[in-house]
Amino acid sequence: MANPILIVDDDADILKLLEMRLTASGYPVIAASSAQQALTLFGMHPIALVISDLRMPEMDGFALFEAIHRLDSTIPFILLTAHGSIPEAVHATQKGVFSFLTKPFESKALLEQVAQALRVSPHHPNHQQENDTWRASIISGSQQMQSLLAQAKLVAESDASVLIQGESGTGKELLAQSIHHASPRCERPFVAINCAAIPEALLESELFGHKKGAFTGATRDHQGLFQTADGGTLFLDEIGDMPMSIQAKLLRALQERMIRPVGASTQAPINVRVICATHKNLILEMQEHRFREDLYYRINVVSLEIPPLAKRREDIPLLANHFLAVLNKKYHKNINGFAPDAFELLISAPWPGNVRQLQNIMEQVVVLSTTPIITSGLVERALQDNISSIITFDAARKNFEQQYLINLLKATQGNVTQAARIADRNRTEFYKILDRHHINPALFKTQVTDE
Repeated sequence: MANPILIVDDDADILKLLEMRLTASGYPVIAASSAQQALTLFGMHPIALVISDLRMPEMDGFALFEAIHRLDSTIPFILLTAHGSIPEAVHATQKGVFSFLTKPFESKALLEQVAQALRVSPHHPNHQQENDTWRASIISGSQQMQSLLAQAKLVAESDASVLIQGESGTGKELLAQSIHHASPRCERPFVAINCAAIPEALLESELFGHKKGAFTGATRDHQGLFQTADGGTLFLDEIGDMPMSIQAKLLRALQERMIRPVGASTQAPINVRVICATHKNLILEMQEHRFREDLYYRINVVSLEIPPLAKRREDIPLLANHFLAVLNKKYHKNINGFAPDAFELLISAPWPGNVRQLQNIMEQVVVLSTTPIITSGLVERALQDNISSIITFDAARKNFEQQYLINLLKATQGNVTQAARIADRNRTEFYKILDRHHINPALFKTQVTDE
């Protein structure tokens, strides 16, 4: 029989509710109405998990956690807390409390936390010791992410194509890397490319390679990323932004397991596992005829969706402390932690930029901090600065395209014919692109000046 869960609360109604919900799900339960009684029962029974209220008279939940962990530091401990005491609960998670639930809590949330805690409890039969190095770069304790990682581990063992969906900054490339590390291909290369960041004229060559003389500037043979990733994994990030002409060639490569470099007369075999990612809704993109339906079904054998950071706020303390440790080392700082109200600000922030934005915020506060504790004022200012600096994806893409055109015209000294040929566009279309970005090629022509 499984070891019981010890539940502790001085409120008899809450205690009864907890007991009913857990026993109804098949868990054996021992109830205590005070921390002192809980300690006595802990000494009498083998316990798999402790769930305790935070605010209790005489000895609170955190003091109970410390007392139990002095006896057995492997026992997972879940704190129940009112909204007003979230900073204390966050502090407790820093000290080793497994997680916390805010009252009033839903039965589903409770049972998810319990199931997750019991998986890591050495005192429960469902506990499994396993090597987690494959996902070491993903810092998370949330149930949503644990379920996602469990799916990722399963799919990693096959060679099925995977489509990772999620907002920008959620860590799609990290998940792709983790799948690669857990796969039989882990000893071979992991190669990534952002399909939105490379102009269409260059993307085909980057993916499939080209032969010497295939186009102006092709002075030697170039190996594409499909060949670079031979035997390993090719990660196509932001595939929703891939031009339709390249989509057709990608589909053919995936179907035939063969590629034809630009300018080549023969095909070459490929042996790669393809993982794709996008922040776009590909169903909508297909309806608007911007994404091929046949390619969608080819890359979407298994679909994984990363939840935004705002929907897994319990991960924020873990991530913030992880980034703090990394940045302390990077900047030779010795910052010990966060003021409770600073943590409250981090947990309640909207996070439109997700984990990437949190990392940026942490870097700013670490660089600017002059005290051993990060203050709420520092976090508040960083949040305000960071949010105002985030631009939309379309704006970022427009900025890239504009900079590409400027660099191209600089290199060709304003020669539109030559620039259009390099960009693989006809002159008329190229002039329209320049007009759209309000770029005058005459400004780039070599000027003769008097000295």
